[in-house]
Amino acid sequence: MPVQKKASWARLKVGLLAIVALAVLAVVIVLITGDTPLFEGNTTIYTYMNDATGLTEGAPATLNGITIGKVSAVELSGMSDPQHIVKVTLEIEDRFMRAIPDDSKTELTAPNLLGTKFVNINKGASSKPVKPNGTLPGLDTRGFEDVVKQSYGVLTSLQGVVDRADRIVGLIESGKGSIGKLLVDEELYNRVLAIANETEKILVTMNSNQGTLGKLINDPTLYNDVHASMSRVDSILEGLQQGEGTAGKLLKDPTAYNDLQKSLASLRQIMEDVNAGRGTAGKLLKSDELAGQISATLNKIDGIVDRINAGQGTIGQLLVNQQLYDNLNGATAEMHGLMKDFRANPKKFLRIKLGLF
Repeated sequence: MPVQKKASWARLKVGLLAIVALAVLAVVIVLITGDTPLFEGNTTIYTYMNDATGLTEGAPATLNGITIGKVSAVELSGMSDPQHIVKVTLEIEDRFMRAIPDDSKTELTAPNLLGTKFVNINKGASSKPVKPNGTLPGLDTRGFEDVVKQSYGVLTSLQGVVDRADRIVGLIESGKGSIGKLLVDEELYNRVLAIANETEKILVTMNSNQGTLGKLINDPTLYNDVHASMSRVDSILEGLQQGEGTAGKLLKDPTAYNDLQKSLASLRQIMEDVNAGRGTAGKLLKSDELAGQISATLNKIDGIVDRINAGQGTIGQLLVNQQLYDNLNGATAEMHGLMKDFRANPKKFLRIKLGLF
């Protein structure tokens, strides 16, 4: 009897030990794999969204990026409101409940385009925390979906660019096109090499003192000429700064400046007198009486010219009367002959004159 009792007690101790070991193992597993402390309580709150694509149970629930719980359920709400089609149940650790204002909003997000989606709570500004079993409004997730769709278009375009680049590389490798011929065409390569050699010769010539470019680059004569010219220009400018020469005096000598000012003032006074009608020039410009006299004189001259053109008067006759012109011309010829005879034999005329006396 005592042996049987000892055996039963031993089996009981083994069973209790196994139970304790399993319990410890379970606690260790929970502590290692669990997202929440073992003895920490959770509070349920709800949120509604228009679309929960990619959201699964067990996904993290964060507050401004800090994990505070998890998604415990994702289901249809049965409502007709487009913003309340999907009901999401969140299990939040009790220690974080006070940090969630009741005006906070939830959104469906992901760390990147290919990452697992989770619910992020954007913290509000209210001083009142959300109540247990309370509801937080959800933000419209269509913006994120639009970004994803646009990224698909970008990826498609990028794939097209990659395909075109691959075709271009294929054409180059096959020797097609200018670049392809440059890579595989021996003749084109030789031409390019010949051009490079000629270019090298030109550069060598330029680096020497030969040729026009070579002299321009290496011959110090041009530099010296330019330096001498700049020195002369600098000397001229220095002379101007010191007031040398006419231009220097105009720049530095106050006397020349004052004289110029006086001349300008005198010229200004003359222009004012002329505009005011003072003096001969002013009267010529402003006096109506003088203008009338000049006009009358011009009219008289015009009348005289008309009479001369009409053959009136001595001058008119000289211009239009051919007989008078011929007589005058003949008299002039006789006078010319007389003067010629007088120069040739002046005594002849003197004898005549003495005979008279």
